[in-house]
Amino acid sequence: MTSNRERRMESFRPIVGIDLGTTNSAVAYIAEGKPQILPSPRGERIIPSVVLIDPQGRAVVGEDARAALVAMPDRSLAAVKRRMGSTEPLLLAGQALLPQEISALILKELKSYVDELHGEGDKEAVITVPAYFTDEQRRATKEAGELAGFVVERIINEPTAAALAFGLDNLENDQTFLVYDLGGGTFDVSVVELMSGVLEVRASTGNRMLGGEDFDWKLVDWLAERMIAEHGVDPRDDLRARALLKEKAEDAKKLLSSQETVSLAIPLVTVKHNTPIGLHVELTRTTFVSLIDAQLLESMDKVRQVLDDAGLHAANIDEVLLVGGSTRIPRVSELIVDLFGKAPRTDVNPDEAVALGAAVQAGLKSGALSDSGLVATDVAPFSMGIAVLTEGRLGAPRAGGFAPIIPRNTTIPVTRTKRFSTSAPGQTAVSIEVYQGEHEWVKHNHRLGEFLLEGLPANYKSLEPLDVTFRYNLNGILEVTAQSPANGKAMTVTVQDALNRESKEALQESAERLQKLWDQAPAEEPDDLLSEQEELMELEQWLDEEMDDEERTDEESPTVLHEEAQLLIGRVRDQLDQLESSAKTRALREMERLEQAMEAGDIDRLQQLIDDMTDFLIELEL
Repeated sequence: MTSNRERRMESFRPIVGIDLGTTNSAVAYIAEGKPQILPSPRGERIIPSVVLIDPQGRAVVGEDARAALVAMPDRSLAAVKRRMGSTEPLLLAGQALLPQEISALILKELKSYVDELHGEGDKEAVITVPAYFTDEQRRATKEAGELAGFVVERIINEPTAAALAFGLDNLENDQTFLVYDLGGGTFDVSVVELMSGVLEVRASTGNRMLGGEDFDWKLVDWLAERMIAEHGVDPRDDLRARALLKEKAEDAKKLLSSQETVSLAIPLVTVKHNTPIGLHVELTRTTFVSLIDAQLLESMDKVRQVLDDAGLHAANIDEVLLVGGSTRIPRVSELIVDLFGKAPRTDVNPDEAVALGAAVQAGLKSGALSDSGLVATDVAPFSMGIAVLTEGRLGAPRAGGFAPIIPRNTTIPVTRTKRFSTSAPGQTAVSIEVYQGEHEWVKHNHRLGEFLLEGLPANYKSLEPLDVTFRYNLNGILEVTAQSPANGKAMTVTVQDALNRESKEALQESAERLQKLWDQAPAEEPDDLLSEQEELMELEQWLDEEMDDEERTDEESPTVLHEEAQLLIGRVRDQLDQLESSAKTRALREMERLEQAMEAGDIDRLQQLIDDMTDFLIELEL
């Protein structure tokens, strides 16, 4: 007869914590009551969040893929996290893949480490996201995990995860601390209170488009301006030169965290009139800080905002935790000291804290840490509500007002109900439009969805009351119910679990397509693959020089122009939400013209439109 313990063991499903980062990713688990990073077979504790589809059609993830960013820029992709939630596919090695599909390949790599430890079978994952991620971005992250083969039942905010890692080792100390999380692509800040083992997030805010990637591109622009001034050539117009400068900028950024000056010497960046053009320049920490200081000061504005949201002052904060690789920039610590009058903690590994904290959450969920006494709560990062009629400037009713039901920074899980009414007597159906954001008008907020409640009593004497209930759980999944108090007619929609797919069949097709890429994983040793990439880079550089020597054929020119056009279109799409209405209209028009020229194969017009789009980007300072 099978015992209860044996039955539990048979049904046991390993659970891990994952930090799916913009620049790097990591996976951790609970071992002997402590969170531990699970290294790769090569001993790497974190891996670059870069995906390569090599010439043999194989998916490669991590350091080898990162090494290919310069050699094979059309076959490799980094910083995909910034595209999460977008329905626009990304072109990778000629294949159109959604951001969550590319992220799934990164998660598949991490899952292979877990499989090595626990063997075959189902694996569960707690995956972290920036606190300021939108509904679509959280949903895309969950879908990426499922495509990778994980069971994903918990999504948690990155600063909350970091707080859990810190809190597990400091349960005996009641204190209030601030988590400053500046990673490769996003910035979050949270105020967290730890009292008698209960870890409560008091308030969170952030910017999902602020991070080390932006600092790298600031440096790329600075380096490019030096080359323009000296040689009259813009290396950003060359796909490979742009990738090379990005790589060197990232290296210089890291060195400037420990050095005051860095010498950059790149013998070959691009070619002009068949002549190799290089770059030799001295870069000081002072210059670097001047390039990024406005963004760092913006992050400190968010720190002041989160303190205000929590009803606290800087003096009320006992400790400041720095999370994310970009917090290694010395200027960050300087700004923290200026505001709080104390140095931030240096005993928390900024690259590993989020993954370790995700493992703590996994341990709490699985019961592995049930004896720790740690309990965690989180908050809703956005206000959530519905569109309503509101009073306009002249007193007349105006559609499009925003009525919050769950205010920002409300502790979750939470259920809130508000009573509304129909907009006209006799109305028997009402459309419920759901939004998240902080503006009084829904057009400035983020639309989550809409549903129609029918069957309301036809009340011609007065407006019919209607109750709207929001239920928001720990995963950030929102359930909305609209109900008529008069007849009990109700409709419930789970907003965040709805897939951005036409059918589950499409999701299955996506999983199978990714599995094919994964199943072709290279049989060679990683060093052999890296050697192949280096040889290919040298060969491609030689070919470029030969082609620039007036040997480029007519058939190859359209390919180069198409790559440049796709790069420009992607760059503009990334910035569309930040453009004013007139600029956005022009951007859409220019992108449409580029796409039409590519489809028509009109090379002369395509070249002119590329020049026009480049001038447009310069005007916008993008």
